[in-house]
Amino acid sequence: MLLNELLVVESVDLFPYMNAQSHHTENFELVHVDPPTAILRRGQSFVLAIRFTSRSYESSKDLIRLLFTFGPHPSTLKGTEGAVTISGKKTNNDDLEQWDVKLIEKDQVSLTVEVRSPPDAPVGQWQLQVETKLKDDPEGRKLTYKYPNDIYLLFNPWQKNDQVYMEDTLLAEYVLNDVGKIWVGPYPSRGREWVFGQFDPVVLPAAMLMIERANMSPSNRGNPILLTRAISKMVNSNDDLGVLQGRWDGDYEDGTAPAAWTGSVPILDEYLKTGKEVLYGQCWVFAGVVTTVCRALGIPSRVVSNLVSAHDANNSLTIDRYISKDNETLEYDPNNPFGEDSIWNYHVWNDVWMARPDLPKGYGGWQAVDGTPQETSDSVYQCGPASLEAIKNGAVGFNYDVGFLLASVNADLMRWKEDDTCDMGFSIVDCNKYHIGRIILTKAPWIFDPNGDRDREDITLQYKPKEGTKAERLTLMNGVQGTERAKKFYRLPTVSKVDIEFQLVDLETVNIGDDFSVTVNIHNKSNELRNVQAVLSAESLYYTGVKAKPVKKASGDFKVQPNNKEVLRLKVTADEYLDKLVEYCNMKICAIATVTDTNYTWADEDDFQVIKPPLDVKVPKEVPQKQYATAVCTFKNPLKKMLTKCRFRFEGPGIKKSKPIPYRDVNPQEEVKLEHRFMPQKSGSLTLIGTFYSKELLDITGSAKMEVYED
Repeated sequence: MLLNELLVVESVDLFPYMNAQSHHTENFELVHVDPPTAILRRGQSFVLAIRFTSRSYESSKDLIRLLFTFGPHPSTLKGTEGAVTISGKKTNNDDLEQWDVKLIEKDQVSLTVEVRSPPDAPVGQWQLQVETKLKDDPEGRKLTYKYPNDIYLLFNPWQKNDQVYMEDTLLAEYVLNDVGKIWVGPYPSRGREWVFGQFDPVVLPAAMLMIERANMSPSNRGNPILLTRAISKMVNSNDDLGVLQGRWDGDYEDGTAPAAWTGSVPILDEYLKTGKEVLYGQCWVFAGVVTTVCRALGIPSRVVSNLVSAHDANNSLTIDRYISKDNETLEYDPNNPFGEDSIWNYHVWNDVWMARPDLPKGYGGWQAVDGTPQETSDSVYQCGPASLEAIKNGAVGFNYDVGFLLASVNADLMRWKEDDTCDMGFSIVDCNKYHIGRIILTKAPWIFDPNGDRDREDITLQYKPKEGTKAERLTLMNGVQGTERAKKFYRLPTVSKVDIEFQLVDLETVNIGDDFSVTVNIHNKSNELRNVQAVLSAESLYYTGVKAKPVKKASGDFKVQPNNKEVLRLKVTADEYLDKLVEYCNMKICAIATVTDTNYTWADEDDFQVIKPPLDVKVPKEVPQKQYATAVCTFKNPLKKMLTKCRFRFEGPGIKKSKPIPYRDVNPQEEVKLEHRFMPQKSGSLTLIGTFYSKELLDITGSAKMEVYED
């Protein structure tokens, strides 16, 4: 028997574009480059054709074996190798857990087959070899053809047997939508546009680099639980060669200010090209990148913003504030050796969708993952996936990090005052059960509102029962019972009912340049005169709750007549706060009061944002594809000082990638106008997102939508 009798494979065609249409991967730009990349979803059939150089395939004579391999040491037992033999049959194997192949048609020089991968196959880059043999060759000689390109195999949320399966109507948002919004800023917050750009050519290779550096076993890369946990670890660079370095101090001279990013693609592009961490990220930037990577891999994902978010540093399910005998707020936690609790104006993380076969029935669906490095989990900076149902039920014993996320959305804010009569040295003077987790937001499916909040969805009740209900208290107490340190804190007695009420008037927003006041309403419900010592203050702060600069403070003694009301007010002028603002212009107002007659102490605080003008972006309503159009961007410098080191950025899927555009210094209160040319590369409804930033003023953003038509 001669070796030249063997079938010789000339080429293999995976029909990248045709398969992409049925696999919902046609939007990936890698499918449309030359040569095109095959991007497929697991558990679903795809077509390939094998072309021979010598003769046609004969089922009675030839054996053709397709060998799909994944990782450095592929193994059938570990699910990293799939071997199927073409038998000439035209029916599929009923065993969905195995690789399968069936013959579709053959002619004189080629063979077309349909291949199906298992619904739990590892996700990433697969390789293909085609082996040809003769059935009656006793020596078993073979020829091997190696398909020259990688084949991407992704999660398949359209496939009911895949662990990430989701209702089809939601996948247009949570897998296919490449532009979204992230709610940032103190309560009530604002929606900031973000370009996920998951179909850009750099995203899948960057995701593969992340996963490789996570040191995941190839056999685990089809498990969405372990993979999303690894993504939460790798999006920050604290423990490893991850994507982004976090920074929150306002000094970004050697990198990019977090507020300047308009989307994930430039970040992943830089990470892929340099192999180094990108400077810099903050919570919503980490979350934007996580959603980009998850949607690219086929895991349904959404970005979640928790307004007034707790960072519980000692696993007590409380956020603790300490006050001295003189009604001064202590800048440290005397009872926490693990670090200081904090309250972020807002914090942003992600929800990912999957079944949870490792948990009891009912705990699948949305799972919270957090890529921002706050606290370690299993000794590294990672968080989740934590079942939202587990968080809502206070089931802190379930994997992963349920207790930390329960505290983030529903911890009690406890205030302690120095007290020599207590063993701890402090006694509880106030417990606010409603301050944390004011509202939890995400983008609503199918809607995009570039100039408002019609696309905002309130998902608070998915994370916790309604505040003030017995169910909400039971949830938290369930978590307390499963947390040893929390038990100690919640066993302590709280303050009893008092006969004088204080109310700090919340400030939702203040326009930059406007004055504001710290106002406290007092109601003496008793029949006796009450003497009150009060301290009112205002300060600037970073959105993580870290104090920046004191702005104004006043204290005094007041008398409140029986059954009477009084108002305390501290006015703060624009000149007093403007030069003390830090990035994002967040402010905190505080009030502490002690009734000297009863020794009752009350305290409260409120965060708000000084509002800056938006970037007004105007584009034509209709723009021809692959022709230049012009965006006109304007905004007015609200400050009475020069803006230096000014930059614009613009980004939009199918429009352009984000690059900084230098701009001259901007004079005090000057109106800025920039005309920017761009060329859309694809048709459809597209969004252009712009940002302006300078050394003195950050986070000026805007967007505009347009219809791009084929010319």
